[in-house]
Amino acid sequence: MGRRDDLIAQYADDLRNKCGMKPDMELLTKVTIGCGPAIYDADASTVAAGQPHELETVKENFLVRKLGLADGPELMVAINEVIDTYGRSERNKYRAVVYYMLTKHFGKEAVFR
Repeated sequence: MGRRDDLIAQYADDLRNKCGMKPDMELLTKVTIGCGPAIYDADASTVAAGQPHELETVKENFLVRKLGLADGPELMVAINEVIDTYGRSERNKYRAVVYYMLTKHFGKEAVFR
C-alpha cells in the first residue's frame, strides 16, 4: 500500500470511529484524490474549524466551485453540522473527511463518479 492508501484508511477510520458513519470507500478514495497534494501537507490536510476564514475557504473552494452549489447561508450551516459531527474538540479534522461528509450531506456524489 502506498502513502495515499494509508491516508484513505486513516480517513475511513475517522469516519467510522469519530463520525459514526460507514464510509463508501470508492467515494472516499475519489474525494481524497480530488484534494490533490494537500493531503500530504500537515497544515493543508486539516481544516482549522476555529478559523472563520478557513471555513469560508471550504465553502468557496469546495462547495461552490467543486460541487457547484449556489452560495447561501445553508452552506455554512452544513459546514458547521459536519464539524459538530466530527467533533469540535477533535484536533485533526482531515480535509478529505470533511469534504466527504459535505459531499454526502448535499447528495453530490455524482460529482466524483
